[in-house]
Amino acid sequence: MLDTGDLKKGVKIELEGKPYVILKSDFTNPGKGSAFVTARIKNLETGQVIERTFKSGVSTGATVPDLEEKEVEYNYADQEGFNFMDQSNFETIHLTTEQVGDDRYYLQEGSKLKVLYYKGRPINIELPNFIEIKVAETDPGLKGDTASGAMKKAIMETGLQVRVPLFIKEGELLRIDTRTGEYMERVK
Repeated sequence: MLDTGDLKKGVKIELEGKPYVILKSDFTNPGKGSAFVTARIKNLETGQVIERTFKSGVSTGATVPDLEEKEVEYNYADQEGFNFMDQSNFETIHLTTEQVGDDRYYLQEGSKLKVLYYKGRPINIELPNFIEIKVAETDPGLKGDTASGAMKKAIMETGLQVRVPLFIKEGELLRIDTRTGEYMERVK
């Protein structure tokens, strides 16, 4: 069993038979009554985010989940979902479109990432923090249009839509933060 002191951001827990990751946790010690931890947790199977309160000094009911990460390479997508190759034994791993969700916009053939297994079955992917991706379509920047901080929409080669500075052109390689979906910089 995990104690309330163990409930920190990024920790993976099992609660009521389901795997979660803690997105945010706040410890509160009111002047009257017992201390507690309020945590925003995300279900690793469904992506649903919920908020739970755990009393301090009382069993949380949370345990360490049976999770395993495997290094994989993204191969291709088909009608049923996405196919990855396990880097240790070269087996094909298939994840459905629901399991991958919006992370599909960050997948490029040959990119390396991790697949998260829960009790021996794949449930989720973990992307690297940053990816480099090419701009497929964007409006041309107008000469003299140099208002500081001005942004425009760009569509990347995977279909991802990102707000970028006005000077970005089609065909340029950009670094994108996969955690926020934001433009970071141009890649030289």
